[in-house]
Amino acid sequence: MTKVEYKHTEIAAKKKFGQNFLTDRNICRKIVLSAGIGPESRVVEIGPGFGALSSAILGAEPGSFTAVEKDHALASFMRREYPSVTVIEDDFLKVDLSVLADQNPLTVMGNIPYSITSPILFKLLDNRQHIASETLMMQYEVAQRLIAAPGTKEYGILAVQLQTFCDVSCLFRVSRKVFRPKPDVDSAVVRIVPKKTPLDGDELHYRHFVRTAFAQRRKTLLNNLRKHYDLSMVRSFDLSRRAESLSIDEFRALYTCIHSYGSIACRDKNS
Repeated sequence: MTKVEYKHTEIAAKKKFGQNFLTDRNICRKIVLSAGIGPESRVVEIGPGFGALSSAILGAEPGSFTAVEKDHALASFMRREYPSVTVIEDDFLKVDLSVLADQNPLTVMGNIPYSITSPILFKLLDNRQHIASETLMMQYEVAQRLIAAPGTKEYGILAVQLQTFCDVSCLFRVSRKVFRPKPDVDSAVVRIVPKKTPLDGDELHYRHFVRTAFAQRRKTLLNNLRKHYDLSMVRSFDLSRRAESLSIDEFRALYTCIHSYGSIACRDKNS
């Protein structure tokens, strides 16, 4: 267990919390600049740690700033060092973002733990009506999955679901050398901006559809979908293709085609 000390506060970096603390102030400033923070911004930072990014955020003078920190020692540190920041000591996955937004969209930022990156991304996706933008640092390999193109090995459920409802871009790579303790992999900063789509009102069914299409990656669309959907009226799509070959527009179109015949039968609305 690695001990990290900063301003007379020492903690043992907890692997279960994915604690790798960013130490490069230039990277922090670059992240904040990428987020486009202004006086109207309602910033929420996920896992501020010792406040390296928090300090840069405060320098941009946002309208409000809330930090969500699960570690008691670090939450106490943030309250002492940054009294102007509202600190919520809790698991971000349990925080009600609609309450934080209070009818004003949030600017979400953070160096998110590798171990729970996907749950955080799906929570943000579920709450995108409360979010203006997300500027997040994550494992480099995960970032590549988010921006993946059809036909690549990285292209899958995460890419399709996120790119359907958001504009996603990978801004820059961050070396593992600028963290304490040093992780085993590099990171990347990703910007995600929610967008309105015709599928917003049918999101649960669409997301189930995407997961079903990718259920067994090497199988065709026909083999993956036919147990769940009536495909008898689908004429305009080659169902011998695999899901990984479809673009985002093709996924939307195929779903809409099946839906138009009243054959969407999502068996598990919570899946």
